[in-house]
Amino acid sequence: MSQVDMQTQVQMIWPEERRQDPPPVELPAGYTLRLYQPGDETRFYQVMALAGWPGWDEAKLQPWLFRILPQGWFMAVHQTSNQIVASAMATHDHTWLYPFCGEVGWLAADPAHTGRGLGTAVTAAVTARFIAAGYRCIHLYTEIFRLPALKIYLKLGYIPFLTKPESPGHWRTICEQLNWPFTPDAWQSSSAIISPREC
Repeated sequence: MSQVDMQTQVQMIWPEERRQDPPPVELPAGYTLRLYQPGDETRFYQVMALAGWPGWDEAKLQPWLFRILPQGWFMAVHQTSNQIVASAMATHDHTWLYPFCGEVGWLAADPAHTGRGLGTAVTAAVTARFIAAGYRCIHLYTEIFRLPALKIYLKLGYIPFLTKPESPGHWRTICEQLNWPFTPDAWQSSSAIISPREC
């Protein structure tokens, strides 16, 4: 995959028919879920670096703090070490097209704790937070090479948002790599009912 391809992002949405149907939040034994607490920043930066996003610091975090919903930053904590090992944010996405849309932001997990459903848990918590807040439009972006994250989103119930001519081709490749059904007609029909005026 070329460097250009590696930077390509795809968009996903929470389907309209599940606007009142939050996914369950389930954690494995030995882990708990809590909200952000002052002082979490240093470990958050470490988790972000371990997940492939180095360079996080106070300056980079600050703009996101203004977008996170109250009680919208979730942390999965390893009980034995009392360390944050996964994180995701419920962020308000105020674009001109979707002025009242919620965006799942910055899902990240410590690779030492992958395979335990922690990314799924924090993403489910973010999605449930948006639904509780009354958001009618919930979406996310991620790079096409982040297959573990893409699988999390698909398993939770997010669907591809086919907004660009190249989107079906990207998703055909992703689905082949994940052994996931490629159903663009179903995705297109669900995507068509998401209106900016409803968001």
